[in-house]
Amino acid sequence: MNISRLVRAAQRGNKEALLELILAEQDAYYRLAYSYMGNEHDAMDVMEDMIVTLYEKVVQLQKRESFYSWSKTILVNRCKTVLRQQNRFVPLAAEEAPEPAMEAWTEANPYSYTESEADLSVLLARLNPRQREAIELRYVHDLPYQAIADITEAPVGTIKSRISQGLQKLKAMIGGDRYENDRGEITEPSADHDAVRT
Repeated sequence: MNISRLVRAAQRGNKEALLELILAEQDAYYRLAYSYMGNEHDAMDVMEDMIVTLYEKVVQLQKRESFYSWSKTILVNRCKTVLRQQNRFVPLAAEEAPEPAMEAWTEANPYSYTESEADLSVLLARLNPRQREAIELRYVHDLPYQAIADITEAPVGTIKSRISQGLQKLKAMIGGDRYENDRGEITEPSADHDAVRT
């Protein structure tokens, strides 16, 4: 599929070309919408709104190869607007709550939770909202840093920092600072080992 060619055709009014672009990523759009909206009905509604917006504004797209980043930004913005209207969305600045302390969980017994309880969504919920959003957009929805920066209206460096700090917190939550040596024993990392890994 040649994205630039299809976008150019869509910009000239070819509805089938726009439909082909959307259908090629329909699962990714749905997952992204669902991750914000939390239910199928609302996710489908915001996807419909995104399609209408794409149809109306595709002629404004300058970089044709950026169609998917651009369209996902439109989708996330629509999700946030709908959530605000439903009073289900708290702006990130107002959502700054003290971060939960996980040190006791990992230090007391790093094996206290079963695999099912150590679900990714549960772990992500323990991050601050900005880190959680950046990590989900990057690793769950596979968006590039620039697209995440556009969606969150933050500089790319800030996005990379949020992701890095969030990953460090996740690593601490699951006891990721421990390494298994060649005898199968769990050991604490040495300063030299960390220096090699970074």
